[in-house]
Amino acid sequence: MENNRNLLITIALSVLILTLWQVFYVNPRVEAQREAAQIEAQRSGETGQQAGEASNLPSAGATQPGSVPGSAAAPQAPLSRGQALAQGQRVQIDTPRLSGSINLAGARLDDLLLKDYHTTVDKNSPNIELLNPAAVSEGYYVEVGYTGNALTGAVPGPDTVWQVQEGSTLSPGNPVSLSFTNERGLTFLRTFAVDENYLFTITDTIRNAAGEPVEIRNYGRTTRMGHPQTAGIYILHEGFIGVLGEEGLQEVKYSAAQEGGQILPNKSADGWLGITDKYWAVTMVPRAQKDFQPRYAYFSDGRERFQADYLTDPVTVAPGGEAKVETLVFAGAKVVDVIDAYEAQHDIRQFELLIDWGWFYFITKPMFYLIDWLFKLFGNFGVAILATTVLVKLIFFPLANKSYKSMANMKKVQPAMLEIREKYADDKMKQQQAMMELYKKEKINPLAGCWPILIQIPVFFALYKVLYVTIEMRHAPFFGWIRDLSAPDPTTIFNLFGLLSFDPSQVPVIGHFLMLGVWPIIMGITMFLQMRMNPTPPDPTQAMIFNWMPVIFTFMLATFPAGLVIYWAWNNLLSIIQQGVIMKRQGAKIELWDNLANLFRRKPKPAE
Repeated sequence: MENNRNLLITIALSVLILTLWQVFYVNPRVEAQREAAQIEAQRSGETGQQAGEASNLPSAGATQPGSVPGSAAAPQAPLSRGQALAQGQRVQIDTPRLSGSINLAGARLDDLLLKDYHTTVDKNSPNIELLNPAAVSEGYYVEVGYTGNALTGAVPGPDTVWQVQEGSTLSPGNPVSLSFTNERGLTFLRTFAVDENYLFTITDTIRNAAGEPVEIRNYGRTTRMGHPQTAGIYILHEGFIGVLGEEGLQEVKYSAAQEGGQILPNKSADGWLGITDKYWAVTMVPRAQKDFQPRYAYFSDGRERFQADYLTDPVTVAPGGEAKVETLVFAGAKVVDVIDAYEAQHDIRQFELLIDWGWFYFITKPMFYLIDWLFKLFGNFGVAILATTVLVKLIFFPLANKSYKSMANMKKVQPAMLEIREKYADDKMKQQQAMMELYKKEKINPLAGCWPILIQIPVFFALYKVLYVTIEMRHAPFFGWIRDLSAPDPTTIFNLFGLLSFDPSQVPVIGHFLMLGVWPIIMGITMFLQMRMNPTPPDPTQAMIFNWMPVIFTFMLATFPAGLVIYWAWNNLLSIIQQGVIMKRQGAKIELWDNLANLFRRKPKPAE
């Protein structure tokens, strides 16, 4: 078991590097460029082709799933967002968190801006445009309608122009009522209501003035034009999402729908489905009290588009009677408290999974609640992260304390270990047996040294997830130059932290590696000092890995969220203090100063 502790630590660190690099590594500049491209497209008015709405309705008595309207008309002249909004009649939306309008053609939600969120950290930058009319290149909308048959006559669909009955502006406490009556005496009364956050309630009352019963099917669809750009990172899901039937959570990538054309989960009696981005989502919750067939679909006719939709079983409206159909639509930011409240208040099954908490759910969500509580206490998410690190250290203190004691004891018995190696240099079996006897006699666990590193790996991943996916961390400032804890440190040593006008990020191929900010350097220094607390491994390979590890981590974590780098640096500093105190109490020599001195000590030249 020669150098067992150092070997295991080396393996653990190597695995951590590979995991971070292959799974968790993402170039933040790609994300920034993606958002910048979207913002520029929105602001410059770049558009795709205008698409009409083909009926594409099922024939009489059709039962095939997915008989939901889809836009498939030939491309028309491009329109800007402003031009598209100017077409047709609209009802305004104005809430504390939303602004926009409802298109009376189709009674469609296709114009929605988020008042609380901007495209950049600059509060004067444009608000996030969540929903857009179908005529623009990034069309994105929600629509609720019906499919009928020969007996029902025309039923509300994409082309139906509704009439306003009551209300001019949709706001909390002020619903808007619309109506549509077809040629057979079937009347649809629709009420839009909205709360103070992001939930719309669409209530339809269908009245049958005909002399015979009719059957209609309710559908809902969330349609997104073009091919949405995603971060492309393994730990984050962007695309179709839903909780349906016995299958529970379903996460379908755009590419999966594109390859298969459509994905049909089993029928469901409850649940929800829609489309999610990193920070925003648009989902539908059918409340027709009928089983429904969900679908995730991709269309390439006329215009490329993705669509999450559902179609209910028939709803019967008796002669002279009426039926009610309710649909909830969530369209907004994935704020944890808001999502949790909707799940409880409206009994939306597992709606909390709209936020991608990941595999370490049991750690990630409690950690978010802890950080959020500390933020409300201190008023700064960066300080909350520092306080969280201290609390995590306290929780794991007994285990870390035991580990550091074992490491200190191993340093004390190093002379005896060297004697064993020399005595049994030619017999590895006896050497290992003697080592085991020594460990047993001195009550030393050679694996204990790995725990201080291993126990923080899941915490590291959980914190990374919290910083990356929760909107509460978006554009959250720290102090000084850190204006967004969810983004990398914007400074770099390669332009003397802003003193030079040179922008290293613009260097081809390696530009993002040159963005080496202040906090990554601090983290690298603390990691270097922590590793120098222990004796230099006698094995040259291990020694080389230990020497280069802080450098590799410094460059690698420079591309990670600044909040994560601050956590890592602060955690290293606390570990150095903790290990130093324990080693001093145990009477073990602290190798830090000798190791640092050896770096600058002149090496003797080999004898000729």
